[in-house]
Amino acid sequence: MSKILNHFVAEELSDGGAPVDSRPEDGVTGSIADWIVDFDVSPYLSEPFREIWQLMQEYHLLLAVVLIGIGYGLGRLLKSIIHTLLDRFRKSTKSELDYEIAHYLTHPIHQTVFTFFLVVALATLEFPGAIEQFLIKLCITALLIFWGRAWFRATSVILQALEAERDRFHLFQPRTVPLYEMGIKLLLLGLFIYLFFIVWGIDATAWVASAGIIGIAVGFAARDTIANLISGVSIVADAPYKIGDYIVLDSGERGIVSSLGIRSTRLVTRDDVEVSIPNAVIGSAKIINESGGPWVRHRVRLPVGVAYDSDIDKVIDTLLSIAADNEKIVEQPEARVRIREFGDNSINLELLGWIRRPADRGLTIHELSVELIKRFRKEHITIPFPQRDLYIKSPSDKDSADPPQITEPDTRD
Repeated sequence: MSKILNHFVAEELSDGGAPVDSRPEDGVTGSIADWIVDFDVSPYLSEPFREIWQLMQEYHLLLAVVLIGIGYGLGRLLKSIIHTLLDRFRKSTKSELDYEIAHYLTHPIHQTVFTFFLVVALATLEFPGAIEQFLIKLCITALLIFWGRAWFRATSVILQALEAERDRFHLFQPRTVPLYEMGIKLLLLGLFIYLFFIVWGIDATAWVASAGIIGIAVGFAARDTIANLISGVSIVADAPYKIGDYIVLDSGERGIVSSLGIRSTRLVTRDDVEVSIPNAVIGSAKIINESGGPWVRHRVRLPVGVAYDSDIDKVIDTLLSIAADNEKIVEQPEARVRIREFGDNSINLELLGWIRRPADRGLTIHELSVELIKRFRKEHITIPFPQRDLYIKSPSDKDSADPPQITEPDTRD
């Protein structure tokens, strides 16, 4: 093969007679290209194939086409073999996630084999050195893109698999997976950018310095966005709530958390309206998580007052019966009635019951109130209300009134 590739290495004798390579070194890519174009496969071939190989070397275009075809065929064959083994592995383990991870990571193998043979084929077409280096860089860059896309997809699948096994891997929870995914993808992006610079022989020092200056300028210009990002990381790490929780902010917003992002949190209110709240606002606000605690159940309170002459045992039994008949009130913990105070006009009680979801609180209180009015009327239990009697004196009553008696103070010892 060196007979055909002599045009890539123009040897010039120096004063001491040592050969000098006229092609300039171009980083890692140049070294890879030199190794590929100088590699001689003739010693590894049998005599018939060696003669065919030497014959094909006389026709450069034909050799390039054959190499490209061989690369494509070998890539497809290797990919088919790997996928067959993966199918057997999936049937034996019945793990769909493991299959998807392996599928994403082995998919670029076809492109890798094809790219290798494509580079070898380019080396046989007698391109000038600069054009050859440029084409090789394009091929390796495309290969980096293929592998980068595969790792990006595999990262999401791997994190999903770890989240599914969160009982074993406690660090991978639904609230922390977005943070891990963003961090890993940023690292992968930085790695592939660094490899891209190496392939194209770009000095990254100036870029890093420029990125630092640009970062400071962007930090001042987008301080609100950065504050939201930092608050989003804090929310993900601290986990004051999670997706599906019913939360109430001190600013009045309330609803079910539908999305937890790095920049903002989205709530679906009782009006089925989605509200997007910046994480910086939530990070500095008082949050009431009504879905928190040992369970998601929420307790509702229904205050009521009855007349002092009411049968208190009958009142308590009636209230407990109302709670028992409501489908939204759970059986455990049991509903209870408590006397809170003796008011000016009534004995004030409170019916306490637990519901399955905080979002059902308003409807449950409405249903209990309607049923309470009906049952109290049926059982003749009076709900008192303040009454005032107004007496108006006539002028005759005022004239006939006795004058006030004024007595001297008693000054005796």
